[in-house]
Amino acid sequence: MKASPIRIPTVSNDTDWDFCFHLSQQTRNPAQYTDDLFGVCQCRETDDDTTVQNDCMSFPKQKLAQAQKKFGQLIEEKMNTKANKELIRCFIFSRIIFGKEHWRCAQALANLAYGYLTLRVCLDCPTGKQAYFHLKKAEKNMKELKELNKGDIGGSQVSDKDLTIALGRASLAMHRMNLALAYFEKAIGSVIMAKGYGTSELISLYEEIAQIEQLRRNHEQAIQYLQQAYSICVSSFSEISPQTAEASALLAKAYAMSGESQHRDAVEIYFIKSISTYQTLGSEDYESLTAIEDFCTWLIQNGENQEAYRLLKSTLNSGIYDDCGGKVAETFYNMGSICFAKGECLMVQILIYGSEHIKSKETKILLTLLQR
Repeated sequence: MKASPIRIPTVSNDTDWDFCFHLSQQTRNPAQYTDDLFGVCQCRETDDDTTVQNDCMSFPKQKLAQAQKKFGQLIEEKMNTKANKELIRCFIFSRIIFGKEHWRCAQALANLAYGYLTLRVCLDCPTGKQAYFHLKKAEKNMKELKELNKGDIGGSQVSDKDLTIALGRASLAMHRMNLALAYFEKAIGSVIMAKGYGTSELISLYEEIAQIEQLRRNHEQAIQYLQQAYSICVSSFSEISPQTAEASALLAKAYAMSGESQHRDAVEIYFIKSISTYQTLGSEDYESLTAIEDFCTWLIQNGENQEAYRLLKSTLNSGIYDDCGGKVAETFYNMGSICFAKGECLMVQILIYGSEHIKSKETKILLTLLQR
């Protein structure tokens, strides 16, 4: 199910976090925390100090139970920002009740780090800067958790690697390429150290860091990363697998993006490998067609129009797409751009988009000009 859009508060609005860590710097006892926080538990000295303290502590215990219950309800309702605020309260009350050395406090801190990573940093985040800010909070949580557990975070739902990758993506969203690159290099290094050079966990990391290198116009380095991803796919999943087909297509596009004439053969080899693998697997999805269209685009750019037309036509003749599918219109358009044949492109676009759609109008104008 698609996640509901959420609002991530700005630094100035996120007072709960600041208050939480202000409290963490205090050295007073739990009863004093309770008095400062709520002002409703009127603790006066009596002959039985223990009874007074127990009475005062019943209030934060109540509040902790309420916060835990409310967190579950808000998660079900997809109210992620409010849910994360309840995690902050859970941490505050856990620290008040149990003390910072208790395992329940450490657990609450781990949950808070996980919340900042998963609940408040998502694709709906307004800006990369805000995502980065909240991830740094999660990183701070993790450091505190390590201190509490003497370096052990085995019970945490979020790992250092998760945080590093998320920080890399947030840095990329801010267009800070060098910072993003550093985070992904760190993540790759930690995975290699833990699981070796051949683990399949490296595939997605190599593919993402290759994208960063492409944005930095460092195409040769991007190709090297994608070659490593492709090799791991072959060894982990075999040559005939969806993962290898995808890795092969990405490698072909990386070679094509370099614009180097010496890479022409490699572009063709890896595109053909990808398409052949998809066809062998019987793939009838957009990944297969996307690989074919990307290859045809490259063929057209390099003057091989007839080969591109032949490949597109064979795709249509295979009958793997509905007669009136949007992808059929796009394929006809690509064929029409090569040989401007029969007007099928216009016919299907009108059927799919309507005669007043900008795509239909542009194609009609183009065909009219060509008929003159």
